[in-house]
Amino acid sequence: MSSDPVLVTGATGRQGGATARALLAAGVPVRALVRDPDRARAIEALGAELVTGDLHDVDSIVRAAKGVRAVFSVQMPAITGDGFDFAGEVTQGANLVEGARAAGVRQFVHTSVTGAGQHVSAPGWAEGRWAAMEPTLGAKAAIQDRVRDAGFPQWTLLKPGFFMENFLPSMRFLFPRGVEGGLVSVLDPDTRLSLVAVADIGQAATAAITAPDRFHQVELELASDYLSMTEIAEVLSRTLGIPLPAPNMTEAQALAAGMPPMGASHEWLNATGQPGRPEFARALGIPLTGFATWAGQHLHPEARSR
Repeated sequence: MSSDPVLVTGATGRQGGATARALLAAGVPVRALVRDPDRARAIEALGAELVTGDLHDVDSIVRAAKGVRAVFSVQMPAITGDGFDFAGEVTQGANLVEGARAAGVRQFVHTSVTGAGQHVSAPGWAEGRWAAMEPTLGAKAAIQDRVRDAGFPQWTLLKPGFFMENFLPSMRFLFPRGVEGGLVSVLDPDTRLSLVAVADIGQAATAAITAPDRFHQVELELASDYLSMTEIAEVLSRTLGIPLPAPNMTEAQALAAGMPPMGASHEWLNATGQPGRPEFARALGIPLTGFATWAGQHLHPEARSR
C-alpha cells in the first residue's frame, strides 16, 4: 500500500473529519486541505498534515494535491443573503476535480447524497412538483457527473443518506423543543429513512481508498440502517427512557413547534424515499453502526452526561 498521503477536504466538518480520523486510524497518512489552520488543530493533533488552500482557488488545490495518492472530496453550499449558494458548491467540486487531475492524482473518492442523479425519474419531477428540490439535488448530480467524466484511473461515489447526527439534541433539527418536547417534523410515521452514522462514511471512504481497484466506479448508496419514523421513535424512546411518538404533523404545526423551514425536503422523503440500504455496504465489507447502537453511544443519558 502506498505511503503517500490522502488529501482530505472538509476535515474540520463531519464527513471530512470522520474520513481523516478513519484513515489515520488505519495508518494512512492524511493531508488536510483547510482554509484556516487554527480550526483544524484537533485533526493535526491526531497526525494530519495541514495545508492551506481554498476550493475556489484551483492553484492552491494543485499545490495541495501534488504527491497524494487520492483525494477525498466533499462540498457544502455556502449560505449567503440569498440562501444557499448551490452554484458555488458545483464550482468548488469542479475546481477540486480539475486541480486533482492537474496534479496527477490517480484516485478520487467523492461523497454526495443518496438518490442524487436518480431524482429526475421521481414521479411528478417532469411536471415541476419537486422544483424546490432541484437546486440541491441538481448540484449534487452535477458534481457526480464531473467525477465520472474526469478520467481518474480510479474513482468512487459515496452517496450517504440521512445523518443519524441530525437526531442529536444540540442540532435543534428534529428536537427544536428539546428531547422532552418530542420529534418535530412533517415526516410521516411510516416514512423510512436510509440512516447513516457519519463515522461510517469515514469507514466507507477508507475502504475505498485502501482498495482502489475493488471500489473503482462503485456508486454506493450508503446506509447504516433503514428504519421507519415509527421504528426510529421506538429506539429513541428506549434509549432516552421517555415515551416518544413518531411525528405526525402538518407543516403548519411543525413550523409552529420550531421546525426549520424544510417542509419540501421532508415531503420529498415522504413521497420518494431514499435508495440507500445497509446491505449494499455490507456486501463490500464496510462496518456499519445500527441506529440503536448509535443512539446508545450518543443519546443515552449516561452518554450525554459524559
